[in-house]
Amino acid sequence: MKRITFLLLLLNLAAMGQQKITWPKNKKAVIVLTYDDALASQLDVAIPQLDAARLKATFFLTGYITDKTIPRWRAAGAKGYELANHTLYHPCLGKEIKGSSPENLSENYTIPAIIREIRMMNNFLFAVDGKINRTYAYPCTETKVGGVSYVDSLRKTGLVQYARIGGDGRDMITDFAKLDPLMVPSWGVKENTPGVKLIDFVKKVEKSGGMGIFMFHGIGGDYLTTSAEAHKELVTYLQQHRSDILVITFEQAMDYVTEANKMITATTKGR
Repeated sequence: MKRITFLLLLLNLAAMGQQKITWPKNKKAVIVLTYDDALASQLDVAIPQLDAARLKATFFLTGYITDKTIPRWRAAGAKGYELANHTLYHPCLGKEIKGSSPENLSENYTIPAIIREIRMMNNFLFAVDGKINRTYAYPCTETKVGGVSYVDSLRKTGLVQYARIGGDGRDMITDFAKLDPLMVPSWGVKENTPGVKLIDFVKKVEKSGGMGIFMFHGIGGDYLTTSAEAHKELVTYLQQHRSDILVITFEQAMDYVTEANKMITATTKGR
């Protein structure tokens, strides 16, 4: 009898650890569309398609935005798109960006240097859209500089609320109790991924009842390109299924997850 009681307790604890979040308006799942590197094709192709479908997304910007593109990004922010931090200079390992100058290689960075860069980019973005709270995406999905993780150092600064990483084998999120807000996984969309595969990912997320985050780069141009046609297929599908799928910004999604986790924790403690 004691053994049965113990097993039931373990099963109950496991269920609480995997407890699913109830999404707003009884939606079945959440999809977050994110776009890296402040590329021209995102302004020219992605945003007009999103506008037409009345969907919002998150754009992780670098300090390479210019006097020509800043007004356009400012206008995007005013329409409800999230403008987020992707550092000033997008440092990556040399093997990822061959030919780059040594000062832009992440192996040559220190933790104080990357933290300073993130802080400066926050200030830059404040000048663009006037907002204070920021989310972040690690350049090249690398969480280390100089061979040392800076995740906890970033956490201590309070410079960003949430941070997006790569897939790390967990393209969709279902275990929200264990989700680190500064290590949120995403699906890095590979070049020339067809629309049907993008939609298949949405269907998988919907079936799980969880959250899926897309990581795009170029849309119909630039690099790591998703064709304009494939992107439109995805956007159209999301528009047609908006009664079941909630499409919101990274910050909005993580705000909701954070509050839901607090409620779950409070309920669990009250048992």
